[in-house]
Amino acid sequence: MNTAAKIQQVDFRYANGDTGALEGLDLEIKCGECILLCGSSGCGKTTVTRLLNGLIPHYYEGELTGSVTVFDRDIRSTPIEDLAGTVGSVFQNPRSQFFCVDTTAEIAFGCENMGMPEEEILSRIDKTVKDMHIEKLLGRSIFNLSGGEKQKIACAGVSAMMPELIVLDEPTSNLDLDAIGELRNIISDWRSQGKTIVIAEHRLGWLKGLCDRIAFMENGRISKEFTGEQFFSLSTQALNDMGLRALHTDTNYLETAAGCSAIKPFDNKEVITLEDFCFSYGRQSALNIDRLELPSGGVIAVVGHNGAGKSTFTRCLCGLQKGFRGKVLIGGKKLRPRDMMKLSYMVMQDVNHQLFAETVTEEVLLGTESDDEKPALELLERLNIAEYKERHPMSLSGGQKQRTAIASALLAGKKLLVFDEPTSGLDFRSMECTAELLRSIGNDVTVLIVTHDMELIDRCCTHVLHIENGNIT
Repeated sequence: MNTAAKIQQVDFRYANGDTGALEGLDLEIKCGECILLCGSSGCGKTTVTRLLNGLIPHYYEGELTGSVTVFDRDIRSTPIEDLAGTVGSVFQNPRSQFFCVDTTAEIAFGCENMGMPEEEILSRIDKTVKDMHIEKLLGRSIFNLSGGEKQKIACAGVSAMMPELIVLDEPTSNLDLDAIGELRNIISDWRSQGKTIVIAEHRLGWLKGLCDRIAFMENGRISKEFTGEQFFSLSTQALNDMGLRALHTDTNYLETAAGCSAIKPFDNKEVITLEDFCFSYGRQSALNIDRLELPSGGVIAVVGHNGAGKSTFTRCLCGLQKGFRGKVLIGGKKLRPRDMMKLSYMVMQDVNHQLFAETVTEEVLLGTESDDEKPALELLERLNIAEYKERHPMSLSGGQKQRTAIASALLAGKKLLVFDEPTSGLDFRSMECTAELLRSIGNDVTVLIVTHDMELIDRCCTHVLHIENGNIT
């Protein structure tokens, strides 16, 4: 059998969607092939991955026509549990696929469900952990991991199952450059084992040399195909014209010297002073900052490797971290965590936790005291999601949800806005629109952006705050 999966003349429309997610899609995937699916947010990449792992039609309801087979099995008539040992999935939001609260148990979960002997499970865990260099993540609580660390555990759980087809949906959305390099090594190892790999992704440069074929999607169908050599020879301008990210960025802000030379000096007259920003998860220290000054009205990138303490820092700053006792001084006035909660608005890394309304317009207006829809609609227009104003927020793609949450934050009227990976899952044009908006609100409010997205930093940030091991470097 030379074909791993075949999608023929497939149309699919989500039950809660206004338009078809896929339209006349044809795609044949050969055994042992590594394919990249790319295109603008909402083009249908994630929907293709859901067809391959059986989530459509067994979990996501909708109208499906055409034929989809995976290793000669029709997905309609194959129970999703029967595909589990054949198809492994890593989702954009790793929390959505976790079943355990302990990392080691989570890695073992899939193997246990397949009924493997204990000795075999332990052997597979050991090999996976060594290959992915995640020894320090074993025996940890899932709830205390950073977004990037959760993604590593999700990848490890799939790797331990050793499926024939591996589907990854935005696997690097929350990973730093070092972690992306480690993921690349894992995928390279899967390729050497003859695995078939399908990757839906916006960050593209790290895939050079890995992908045999690239399928560029527009409006629910494949409009162009490239060989790996053809695609990764395209210029940045050609990629941007297609709505795709550049393959490489000029500056790595995790390298302090490079960052200092690229960002303008700290010359603000007004500052926000932080004191006693120290926090621990049990015996594990996560934050240790005695005093720090931030430029009031700045657009500040918060960078650092996965697990460095960035998200903990921002949760403490917004007064959201239970048990935190640090203080903030603004204009000489000392504010405690409960005071900061009133002044702050955070867009979380997983926006699904803060989408509550029935429509996108209602969601954006939720944090305001006005019923006037005009500012909300203007903001949705600037973020290129005005066409979805009557859609339920949970029916949107990951990138569209992210932009909806950003719009809510911008209309909330707070003095401190914090964005945790705001461009996770965003294509080039959406990232540019987001950067322009964040840049334009500087001076009026103070903006902190936790990000691994060097392109975003280049386009909108005035300062960079580098955190490692809970300390300011």
